[in-house]
This record gives sequence, structure tokens and C-alpha cells, in this order.
Amino acid sequence: MKELIKSFEKYTKAECGACGRFLELRKTEISYLGSVFTLDLPACPSCGTVFVPEELATEKMLEVEKILEDK
Repeated sequence: MKELIKSFEKYTKAECGACGRFLELRKTEISYLGSVFTLDLPACPSCGTVFVPEELATEKMLEVEKILEDK
């Protein structure tokens, strides 16, 4: 997971679509299937909009879902 979070640094070169500021990695609380996780995700320092990278939404969350189902 650390490698995935490290890969999110590339999104800090992206601009917020709402206000044009560059995104920064910020601790973000995510709730998924009744569990809460804190991750460093790209977010706008001005308006707070959080960008959820596709690799997190499709790959890692599927892994998390499988782990939670096994519990």
C-alpha cells in the first residue's frame, strides 16, 4: 500500500478543476463497507476537493473488499 500512496505524488502536479490550485497529498478519511481508513490522497488545499486515483478505486479497494469479506 505504501508504494501505491507514493505513486499518488504524481497527482500533485495536477490542478484542481474547481479553483486551479495544485493538489497536495493530505490525510483523508475514507469509509468503505463499514470500515474507516486514513490515506494520503491528492486534495485541493483551497476548496478541499479530494481526487481518488483510479488505481485506488478499482484495484486496491477490490483487495480491501476481499479482505473484509474474509473476516
